Amino acid sequence: MSRKNRVHDVEESDVDMTPMLDIVFILLIFFIVTTSFVKEEGLMISKPEKNNQPSNPTPTIVVKISDQGLINFNGKMVDIERLPARIENFLAKNETSTAVVIPGDSTQYEHVVKVIDQIKTFSQLTIAIGK
Repeated sequence: MSRKNRVHDVEESDVDMTPMLDIVFILLIFFIVTTSFVKEEGLMISKPEKNNQPSNPTPTIVVKISDQGLINFNGKMVDIERLPARIENFLAKNETSTAVVIPGDSTQYEHVVKVIDQIKTFSQLTIAIGK
């Protein structure tokens, strides 16, 4: 009989989860209170208004440089020494303020710098590099 009493004497033990839930809620409240919410600021962009009038596009000077260093001025081959004369002739006939230099993928920097130096002699031109 003593054996039966021992089996009944063993109580089932349960872990009380209430204190752990209290701690979790206290930590949650702590992190919510201490978190600072910062409103991120962006850039204000003013978009141009839609213009229904057709615009007269101004012609642009396009100088392409091949991988071998050959210079193409608005679709025509030109020598580096003749480039300023071509630009001057173009500016006399057309009113523009932009010159785009488009080097090839394997063009040496030396050729690009020489072309940009020739274009920089015209102070009214803005130089852009395209692809």
